[in-house]
Amino acid sequence: MNDPLDTMVLPPTSDWPDPLLTAAGQRICTPDHWPARRQEIIELMLPLAYGRLAPTPRATALVRLHSAVLCRFAGTRLLTCRLEPDAMPAFTLRLFVPPGAGPFPAIVSGDGCWRYADDAALAAIVGRGYVLAEFNRVEVAPDPGGPSDGLAMAQGKPRTGTLAAWAWAYHRVVDALEGLDWIDPHSIAVVGHSRGGKAALLAGATDERIALTSANNSGAGGAGCFRHQGPGSENLADLLGTFGYWFDPQLRSYVGREQDLPFDQHFLKALVAPRVLLTTEALGDHWANPQGSWQTHRAARCVFDLLGVPDNNLIAFREGGHDHTLADWNRLLEVADQVLLGKAALGRDDADPFPDLPLPARWMVAHCG
Repeated sequence: MNDPLDTMVLPPTSDWPDPLLTAAGQRICTPDHWPARRQEIIELMLPLAYGRLAPTPRATALVRLHSAVLCRFAGTRLLTCRLEPDAMPAFTLRLFVPPGAGPFPAIVSGDGCWRYADDAALAAIVGRGYVLAEFNRVEVAPDPGGPSDGLAMAQGKPRTGTLAAWAWAYHRVVDALEGLDWIDPHSIAVVGHSRGGKAALLAGATDERIALTSANNSGAGGAGCFRHQGPGSENLADLLGTFGYWFDPQLRSYVGREQDLPFDQHFLKALVAPRVLLTTEALGDHWANPQGSWQTHRAARCVFDLLGVPDNNLIAFREGGHDHTLADWNRLLEVADQVLLGKAALGRDDADPFPDLPLPARWMVAHCG
């Protein structure tokens, strides 16, 4: 069935904030005006939702600690390194490098604290010619824990939420990869699952060096939605009640009045444009609000459309629950082959998993395609 966004048969629910409407009330109608609006969204959203990112260090060193050859992965090299941002907390980075001289595209994951990519996923990644760069995000900011004072103390800056600290760590991995002559600096993707997906989405939204951003089952504060709650989904009160330290304390003032937020997660998705965004969701993962992720996907389309890249806003649904499955990895690799290796043109994900949902906002009728 066609998306009601295209057929316009269902009425919108209410007016969500419009990413193409500036704070001064001016509508963005040409791509040339998007960079200024993008920065305006960053200045609005980050301090209120996540806290500001820590500053970029003057230099980021990559120190090799160990190397090995993994025979069971056709000679893939494993490099264990220490990533040392100048005057900032250091953390471990593992690089799985396929055979050959490169330059290779790279996929960065911060989920090393939870579960490293399993053997099937790793075989698929290096088998297609990608470097997998994995780090343990809780080396940068603990979880559970409090606001990320470590980054703040290092620079004498206000503390930041944990998700922002993790996003900062993704950026430092990009710093390190750019310094390796066997990595293609224009072909870097980031990915994460669940809370790691929130961090990966924030990282990709705020660093234009990242060519492909993928968030898997990321839910509230990630690809999900605060305004639209699907059955059994996590709301803002749930999220902040357990994981308030992930965010800036100011966000608590919107519990119970989410409709008053000056943004929703379609703003975060829009920040990725015109680069490629892939959201992967599970239909049975109700807590992560797949309905809400679909709604923010639809609401972000107007920005990708304006910039002439409607096919760069991708979403994929599978059956099942909250997990980072091989199917999710394979979908990412299919898109990466298209985006980073140029093997085929991207195709828009037009399948509508929730045909009865109304439009998120009235402005979408006129401004989203």
